[in-house]
Amino acid sequence: MNLESQKVTVEKSAEHLFNELNDVKNFEKLMPDNIAKFEVLDENAFIFGLKGMPEIKLKMKEKIPFSKVILGAASDKLPFTLTANLQSLSENSTEVHLHFEGEFNAMMAMMIKGPIGKFIETLANNMHKL
Repeated sequence: MNLESQKVTVEKSAEHLFNELNDVKNFEKLMPDNIAKFEVLDENAFIFGLKGMPEIKLKMKEKIPFSKVILGAASDKLPFTLTANLQSLSENSTEVHLHFEGEFNAMMAMMIKGPIGKFIETLANNMHKL
């Protein structure tokens, strides 16, 4: 299953956004209002829960300076990645595009497509808070 956010332009440099996304505690600023739990586990991992959804543990998988940050599920039960693609438009403007990719059975994909789609849109729309 592949889901993508809309492309969002943020009035910050790609370097600034990259550095903010590398610090997992900053993901709390991006979370939707209905967050029930957010806990940093270590410098590369955090766990979060939204009301009515199971808790999800994410860990840093890959970092490509100033252009990409990839987070992945810490559990192999539901394997997925969340990639933040950063494209510098100018010194103080960056286009952010989030991409969610996961391998789920058809039933699971049908159940989570809507909530995950809304979730990544919220993350993208909150990028200006970093």
